[in-house]
Amino acid sequence: MRKPLIAVGTLAVAALALAGCSAGDTGSAGAGEDQAWPEEITISLVPSVEGEDLAEALDPLTAYLSENLGIKVNGVVANDYAATVEALGADQAQIVITDAGSMYNAITQYDAQLILRDVRFGATSYAAVAYTNNPDKFCDGDVTTASYAANGAEFSYCNGIEPEAAATGTGPAGLDALKNIDKNTKVALQAVTSPAGYQYPIVAMRDLGIDTDADFVQVPIEGNNNAILSVYNGDAEVSFGFWDARASVISEVPDVAEKVVAFAYSDMIPNGGVVAAKSLPADLTDKIAELMDGYADSSEEAKSIMFDLVGLSDWTNETAEEEITRYGEILAEFSK
Repeated sequence: MRKPLIAVGTLAVAALALAGCSAGDTGSAGAGEDQAWPEEITISLVPSVEGEDLAEALDPLTAYLSENLGIKVNGVVANDYAATVEALGADQAQIVITDAGSMYNAITQYDAQLILRDVRFGATSYAAVAYTNNPDKFCDGDVTTASYAANGAEFSYCNGIEPEAAATGTGPAGLDALKNIDKNTKVALQAVTSPAGYQYPIVAMRDLGIDTDADFVQVPIEGNNNAILSVYNGDAEVSFGFWDARASVISEVPDVAEKVVAFAYSDMIPNGGVVAAKSLPADLTDKIAELMDGYADSSEEAKSIMFDLVGLSDWTNETAEEEITRYGEILAEFSK
């Protein structure tokens, strides 16, 4: 449901043949005029994990798209979500896989088309999670465990945010515990463009009367995996990330399930997704959406790629644009 963003594995698509498609095919443009398919297109994305093999991972995925579309598809890894929107605006990328805020900006600034929403285990929205390594300070009562359906791990929770044996990640819940943040608390925050790692947590803290500029020590980090590792390693006492970012590091630090406790959930945040430049022919845009929408069901390998690399279980063409509009209102709070 991140996904946050959004990442290398999202380039893969279903094995759906396109009869008669080639660089010379024509289709109808968004304005209703005939428009030839371009000889090549570029997809821009931000990976949700770090690693030296990201560029190599793009090769077979973009090759798969190229084969099924009949045109060359390039993949570009962007440094941050804002860079994906800039690439779209400059026509350096025609398909962008990104977070909700950047999707909103692409739609409003460049008239991009929202074609797919990310699905994580049945949901198109998620909570920002407050994590801590100090449950004595941030938990009212015992720490409990619940099963995270994505990988079966028993993760730790408190403040009653997961009352059942199976975790749901539904917020808001437990937010009053954020009041225990004090001037000596090191709080790891992601980039200001991150919904789960910065924006929704900042709004939640401000709503509780916390001065987010002066009432704690900010620890800048990049990525949801580092949000977890910062708490796990003791570099911060509190961090924020998507639900449940602990799954992204469990192979690296298997005891993260016990050492990093989730103690609060924000309001629900819309997942990111896929937007297409208005310059693309309408039939090409539709075909790309069709391929990507069917990817998760194309093979067990596809499901593994989506989860292992980006934490996604599917895409959906039920885009719920009103959720993106609402996030745009939240985004406006950080552009004043």
